[in-house]
Order: sequence, then C-alpha cells, then structure tokens
Amino acid sequence: MKFQVNRDVLAEAVAWAARVLPARPAVPVLAGLLLEAGDDLRVSAFDYDVSARADVEAEVAEPGRVLIPGKVLAEITRSLPARPVEIVTSGSEAVLTCGSAEFGLLTMPDEDFPAMPPMPPRIGAVGGGVFATAVNQVAPAASRDDTLPMLTGIRMDIEDVRVSLAATDRYRIAASEFLWHPERQEERHGVVVPARVLVEVARSLRGGEVAVGLGDNVAGFESQGRTTTVRLLDEQFIDYRARLTEHWPIHADVPVGPFVEAVRRVTLVAERNTAVRLSFSPGQVLIQAGGGDIGRGAEVVEAELEGPDIQIAFQPHFLLDGLAGVGTERARVHLDSPTRPALVTDEGDDPGYRYLVMSLRLG
Repeated sequence: MKFQVNRDVLAEAVAWAARVLPARPAVPVLAGLLLEAGDDLRVSAFDYDVSARADVEAEVAEPGRVLIPGKVLAEITRSLPARPVEIVTSGSEAVLTCGSAEFGLLTMPDEDFPAMPPMPPRIGAVGGGVFATAVNQVAPAASRDDTLPMLTGIRMDIEDVRVSLAATDRYRIAASEFLWHPERQEERHGVVVPARVLVEVARSLRGGEVAVGLGDNVAGFESQGRTTTVRLLDEQFIDYRARLTEHWPIHADVPVGPFVEAVRRVTLVAERNTAVRLSFSPGQVLIQAGGGDIGRGAEVVEAELEGPDIQIAFQPHFLLDGLAGVGTERARVHLDSPTRPALVTDEGDDPGYRYLVMSLRLG
C-alpha cells in the first residue's frame, strides 16, 4: 500500500475516528485504526458498539489496507509539519513520511479486525446545525450513571416530519423538537441512542446535512464523508411529554444573558451543592445564594411576572444547564409552587425547547 494525503486532512480524519477507540479494548486489534486505500482513503475504528469511518481524498499509488495503533497515529499526525504525508507499508511496518520526519510504525493483523457494520437504511435527513443544536440542548440532562443504561441515552421520537429528542437523569428532563425531511411519509420510530455518541456526532458536524439510518438495533449518522453507527439502548423510556405539557399557573419572562450572569456571580459565595433562591415579584427576580461560612450574594434582574409572587430554589448547575439550551433572548420560567418542579422554555406559545427541573426545599 502506498498513498499521499494532505497533512491537515489526515490529522482531522484520524482524530475524528480515534475518538471511539476503547480505553480497554476487548481484543488488541480494537485499539487500531484501519486505513484502507482505494480510490481514496478511508480511516475506520470499531469497538463492537460504536463504529466511525471517515472518507478523505488521497493520491493512491498502490491500493491496500493496514491496521495501525490508533492513539499513536493520532499523536503523530497531530504533531506533523504542514507538508504532504506519505504512508507506505513494508512487511510488518508502515512507514509514515512528512517532510524530513519519518516514523516506522509496527502494524497489527488487519485480518483480525472485525467487519465494519454498514450504514443502516436511511430514514431521513436534517441540517447539521439544527441537529447539533437539539442534541446540545438535551444532552446535559442525560445521566452519567451506567448502572441505569436507559438514562444515559437520548430518546429520539420520529413522527413524520417532526423529530423530538429527550433526556433525563431523574432530576431534570430536557426535550427539543425540530422538523426534518423523512424518506417516507408517516415515518414512525422511537429509539434510545447513547448520549455520548450523539454528542460526539454533533460536535464533529461541519454544516451540511445529516442523514439518519435505523435498522437491526443500530442507528447510523452520516454527514460529509463521515459515518458513525451505534448499537441502540433499550427503547423503554419515561413518558416525558406528559410531564412537559402540564398546566402552569405562574410564568416569568427573564432576559437569558443577564439572568445567567447574575446566577453565576451570586453563586460564587455558595458552598457546593447549596441552592440558589429565586424570589419573583412584579417587574423583577431577586437571586440569592450563600449565607454559610463563605458569605452571601444577592442581585436583582428585571422579569415580567404573570401570577402571584413566588420564591423557589434550585441546584445552580441544573438551572444554568437549562438556561444554556434556550434559543431566544428571553426565557420563560413556568412555575406552580415552591415545592414542585419548574419548566424553562424558549419564549413563545409553542416552544421547541423545554427543560423541567426539580426544585429544592427552601430552608
């Protein structure tokens, strides 16, 4: 095998594929990146649950394939000078040359590398920016506790032209809706995708369109020469929609930027895991935190309140996570009582983003 490729193109493709390499591979070959040179170059990684492959342009003199330790290759390609990169296989070694730099990398047995799963049948597509925004809005609410796998995923409900994403860790629920282009009318699906994989897909998007595929308990995401497949989690999930569409007798509209900045400032004097208290009254919200060994802080931000005065408390980082997903200049905070959860949404009567967060008991 022999090919030449742009240094930046190779480094980016290798870094993107290497992100799915397992920390403790079940078998040694899963620590490798598979490079396949044909008409162009394909870089692939697979750990039996998640696969990633990137297709990039390359000048191929001799087609072939080689399996190279992935993390070493990622470190090398990231540090190379801005010159074309040539990789040639010779026996059990892959020789990488870039300018005056040369590396001889011992290869791994590519015949032992498992067959890469194909992209599942395509069911629809959406703009990369729209998809990434929705994923980033709901992902903070996904649990990091692997003892409950369902809660580490993002639920994806597809109903014709509308897609809903939702995540929960039992203390908050985040949901976002967007429109897309289904392959067939009246497409209906409900699946749970590991949140960490969707976050990586969203992070790597460079615009364009994202094609989504489903089949055989696998989801696939494809955009501009990059494909990720992932094994789905159990589709069982809470009935999040019922909890996000309840009646709320009180709501307050607050400017997102000033409100977020005030919460961050005030909680500088709060001890870990202590509450931030919000006191809503006509025309304003009083934000308070602290009062322990460090000190206390308070700040007033303008707010438009509909309903009676109310005081409520939250975990600061839960509240800030919810506000970070708001896509409008003002957020609407829906309230019922100090002891019930609150709902943070975009401003407007039919918000695409909803974030339900548990309140804390006021001391």
